[in-house]
Amino acid sequence: MNTHEIQALERKAREIRGLTIEEIGYLGVGHIGGAMSIVDLLVLLYHKHMNINPQDPAWPERDMLILSKGHAGPALYATLADKGYFPLDWLLTLNKGGTNLPSHCDRTKTPGIDMTTGSLGQGLSAAAGLALGRAMDRKPGFVYCIIGDGESNEGQVWEAAMFAAHRKLSNLIAFADWNGMQIDGLTKEIIDMDDIVAKWTAFGWHAQMVDGHDFAAMDKAIEEAKRRAAPGIERPSMIVLRTIKGRGASFCEGQVTNHNMSYGIPQIKEALAALGVPARIIPELAHGA
Repeated sequence: MNTHEIQALERKAREIRGLTIEEIGYLGVGHIGGAMSIVDLLVLLYHKHMNINPQDPAWPERDMLILSKGHAGPALYATLADKGYFPLDWLLTLNKGGTNLPSHCDRTKTPGIDMTTGSLGQGLSAAAGLALGRAMDRKPGFVYCIIGDGESNEGQVWEAAMFAAHRKLSNLIAFADWNGMQIDGLTKEIIDMDDIVAKWTAFGWHAQMVDGHDFAAMDKAIEEAKRRAAPGIERPSMIVLRTIKGRGASFCEGQVTNHNMSYGIPQIKEALAALGVPARIIPELAHGA
């Protein structure tokens, strides 16, 4: 990945962060912390790695993404809207009556959402099932899945891990958003997962850990994970991403209290200014009022 590509991805990530901040702030409350920590990954996947068609969200040959930590849906919605899956102004309807963008991802409502998620622990099982189905049907491409570090306390995550390794699901690439915080506090104080890369390796996965805000490092890790699909290797991959919860939301970055929080126009203005991006969807901000 060259410098020009990295700079383009960094610009796009700032734009998606801005949209996510506007989207949640216009509603007035939401899961800003865990949404912001995965923006860089989403930008890298949707702008470089995933084979998709926004004009045909149900295209059978597409790569699929399962956002197991479904409460981070606003970041995915911003990414999908920016890619043209649906109009940008839908973002102003987040979690409101009659919306197509509920607080947690719902595949029956939102174009581009491949699996309904948000009941933590279940998404990786769904991703493994989809990966198995694609392998049995000899369909090309990958199933990607994003889980949380707090979510990794769930036993079902490890049941899915055993299943995927047993089935040699090399078309499954998962990411753990390792931001060190969950709803009740620091993850190391709730349940310390210790050496998480060693755990995934012991469960039969190809496991790596990289900086989740470093595009070059993530790109290299994804390319390495894709090579696990070669005949004779055939292992699912886990990429643990060291991230900062609330990354790019200047008013709450890195704070334990940012899991789900209230904020409004003053905080939106502050954060957009720090990111160096204009408002795009809130009428009174986007029109300079």
